[in-house]
Amino acid sequence: MIDHMNLPVSDIKRSRAFYDAVLACFNCHCIAVDGEAIGYGRECWQFGIEQTEGEPSRLHVAFQAASIDQVEQFFTVAIDNGASPNGAPGYRAQYGANYYAAFVLDPDNHNIEAVFRGAG
Repeated sequence: MIDHMNLPVSDIKRSRAFYDAVLACFNCHCIAVDGEAIGYGRECWQFGIEQTEGEPSRLHVAFQAASIDQVEQFFTVAIDNGASPNGAPGYRAQYGANYYAAFVLDPDNHNIEAVFRGAG
């Protein structure tokens, strides 16, 4: 499995404001700043954003939510902080009977998801 990852961004200040707000939904915060990269997590760097030159390629990242409420909170906070909706909170039977998720496009058009796989 993945230990950590960095997402390329075109404007580190804009993306930091977005991810500071969105990742707080998962009890994650800024752990460290390393040059043009910012790392988030609970205790160690698990997810980061990194300034890149030019337009970054579009990627998909799914954050594990602890509940349906956390998925819904993520969606609301993301939209309130400049994301575009890309799939309102709801069950996605095509991914599993208990797969509850929401999708947004972040400031760089990355497809960001929150998913709860608990019992429905």
